[in-house]
Amino acid sequence: MNSPTPLDRVTLADVEAAAELLHGVVTRTPVHPFRALTQLAGADVVLKCENLQRAGSFKIRGAYTRLSRLTPEEQRAGVVAASAGNHAQGVALAAEKLGIPAVVYMPVGASVPKLEATRGYGAEVRQLGNSVDEALSAARAEAARTGKVLIHPFDHPDVVAGQGTVALEILEQVPDVGTVVVPLGGGGLVAGIATVLAEVAPHVKVVGVQAASAAAYPASLAAGRPIAGDLESTMADGIAVGMPGDVPFEVLHRLGVEVRTVTEAEMSRALLLVAERGKLVVEPAAAAAVAAVSASPGAFTGTVVPVLSGGNIDPLLLQRVVQHGLVAAGRYLQISVRLSDEPGALASLLDTVAAAEGNIVRVDHRRTDTTLEVSEVLVTLQLETTGPEHCAAVLDRLRRDGYQVT
Repeated sequence: MNSPTPLDRVTLADVEAAAELLHGVVTRTPVHPFRALTQLAGADVVLKCENLQRAGSFKIRGAYTRLSRLTPEEQRAGVVAASAGNHAQGVALAAEKLGIPAVVYMPVGASVPKLEATRGYGAEVRQLGNSVDEALSAARAEAARTGKVLIHPFDHPDVVAGQGTVALEILEQVPDVGTVVVPLGGGGLVAGIATVLAEVAPHVKVVGVQAASAAAYPASLAAGRPIAGDLESTMADGIAVGMPGDVPFEVLHRLGVEVRTVTEAEMSRALLLVAERGKLVVEPAAAAAVAAVSASPGAFTGTVVPVLSGGNIDPLLLQRVVQHGLVAAGRYLQISVRLSDEPGALASLLDTVAAAEGNIVRVDHRRTDTTLEVSEVLVTLQLETTGPEHCAAVLDRLRRDGYQVT
């Protein structure tokens, strides 16, 4: 299986063999009932926490399976990979454990913590291109030039088999599972999970979830073949893949796996929900599964298991995403008000906001603006609120007191 064709099919036996190989190497990640999402979804929800996996994501499962099956000659030649971060860390950790030299190409602008973690496991990191697809092209060229083995992030049967071990754990941990909801980029994780469930528990539905701005699978499945999608900006860099892999695509197409998309706002709200109510830190790609469940109450049958695929998030991105999630959830309000430039005007405005119980976190006071009269100032307030109803109440109180609010 070291030189697969796109027609190679992963079987349950392949996944079970990978599970034996991974015993003692990967963490059997926990599952957590998620009451807050259960209330929203109208079904029992249990989170599968691959964000607590070694190297911070499920990727070590497929990477170690692939690397451990290389021939001694291939291992000595070394490996090359491409990733936005999670596969990079998975390959680097697996290579370190197996004593294999590794070079990893990562896009320019990749998360600094992911870069440092990959280097920390001993891999040589090279940054090139603005997307995973561009980094992958460079990795292919490196493999062709040097004889290193390309460790594809999703398009190989060994990788798919390794990722499928997540499903074996879910079946043991959540016996009444009815639906498994999985973040979907290139397709390795979804394909592995779907392969297992189709053979062992065909009544369990698998749903793949892509970011709406980076969703190649819906059009590909409709066309019956992998086709490149439009790759726009998304916070979910872990699933921002422009072209489905041949091996995982065959699985999703053959098994009729449903694919849904979620927006940036839905992912940021989901990330905030998991952090605030689930007490778990996840990356936006991992939040996609939760976003799909919360966006469609009643759409999923049986006990629903969203897979939290990874927890590797840059703290700066986390700060921005949480802010975005607060706005999307109606917990954060920014307003601008024109005031007369006279003593006490700002104090009166702030008193009105206080009376409406808005918590002011920032005040900008500008006298110089081309839209202002000489006797006017523009005040911009950033407020914390308790939700959409409180936002509406704050705005209503300001307008009742005679303020024109933008």
